[in-house]
Amino acid sequence: MSSSTILVADDDRAIRTVLNQALARLGHDVRMTGNAATLWRWIVDGEGDLVITDVIMPDENGLDLIPRIKKLRPDLRVIVMSAQNTLLTAVKATERGAFEYLPKPFDLRELISVVERALSAPVSTPSDEEADDEQLPLIGRSPAMQEIYRAIARLMGTDLSVLINGESGTGKELVARALHDFGKRRSGPFVAINMAAIPRELIESELFGHERGAFTGAAQRSAGRFEQAKGGTLFLDEIGDMPFEAQTRLLRVLQEGEYTSVGGRAPVRADSRIIAATHRDLSQLIRQGAFREDLFYRLNVAPIRIPPLRERTADIPALVRHFASQASKEGLPSKVLDDAAMERLRRYRWPGNVRELENLVRRLAALYSQEVIGVDVIEAELAAAPAEAPVANEASGDEGLGNAVERHINEYFVAHKGAMPAAGLYDRILREVERPLIVATLVATRGNQIKAAHVLGLNRNTLRKKIRELDIPVVRGLK
Repeated sequence: MSSSTILVADDDRAIRTVLNQALARLGHDVRMTGNAATLWRWIVDGEGDLVITDVIMPDENGLDLIPRIKKLRPDLRVIVMSAQNTLLTAVKATERGAFEYLPKPFDLRELISVVERALSAPVSTPSDEEADDEQLPLIGRSPAMQEIYRAIARLMGTDLSVLINGESGTGKELVARALHDFGKRRSGPFVAINMAAIPRELIESELFGHERGAFTGAAQRSAGRFEQAKGGTLFLDEIGDMPFEAQTRLLRVLQEGEYTSVGGRAPVRADSRIIAATHRDLSQLIRQGAFREDLFYRLNVAPIRIPPLRERTADIPALVRHFASQASKEGLPSKVLDDAAMERLRRYRWPGNVRELENLVRRLAALYSQEVIGVDVIEAELAAAPAEAPVANEASGDEGLGNAVERHINEYFVAHKGAMPAAGLYDRILREVERPLIVATLVATRGNQIKAAHVLGLNRNTLRKKIRELDIPVVRGLK
């Protein structure tokens, strides 16, 4: 790749230094500034082949610069970085014409890869429309959620079929709605149908509609979901439960772009984006002969995996605050959780995922008089839950933990479609195991760091250092 001039705008001196060193090693000329005004002056003067900009800067929001850059120099590509890691940031960056959005902290190798693509890729046409600034449909800033935000931002301007996979309660319909609400069909209807909730004999009528007299009881014509979703989005939830014969008709719609109602003769042109979702393993259903392989490939054009809540526990505090705020707006008492209670929620396995957490927060607001919820209340609530994966003990030995870690790593590779992860996976896994291990030991020893250090086999000073480094809260009321 030939040498290029890259303009970097970020008010963080450390980030500017890192980017300067990394990009200069690739042979690029790097110009750096900590404000938007200098960046804009360079652009006006015709300098730079690529822009890398932060969002929040002392004098101007980096996102507000993008439309002006694209108007003045349409061929100049812009990479946006931001610590405001929300769906709205990703959507705004994409809709205003950014080449790519990267959440902070970013992986340096990934950024270099994006830079290489930006310098060699054709220029895309930006959209003049801005994202709706209302309440976000998705909550969380964990790396797993960042991947979802970026996927939504990339897919919102297309009509590609999307297949959303995730456990029950993870928010698959919220992702589907976000794709619709931020997409080019946002002015059309969003129509959802749950395949598991419709009797098998009525599926085709529900989807494609029926004519008067088509079957016993069909006293009048009825519009199907495809007709209702005209110009908008049709969300097929629990697609894995769709009867095989209905799958054949759905495949024809995806292949030919048309359908006929039950009892009808004239084909009707389909005009809706298809988003499907399932909690089931469609590959296994295909092997069992219960799901059409050709339909799977038609639906799985753009796959999105929704992680279970146990894989994004860093989002739990934000979710709790969100659900508590919603409950308060509905007239329930306002509640907050102390640090120990919040940490207990992070260690829970959440078999019901986000839906289970939402129900718990509402229950806390409705049934408990205290304004601050402590860990004893959380322990009582979780003890009454239907099922929680048992914590590994001496009887289970290291094999159970090893299997759990292996499963977690395998799921990581599956989520990334077999691509090699960025460097540092070993340290990342160690950090993910180390924090809950220390927290669980502190809770078991009632916050006694001397006892906890003995159980862990650590020096007391080493334990204190790790508590600071891992930002583990001190459990209130414990000695």
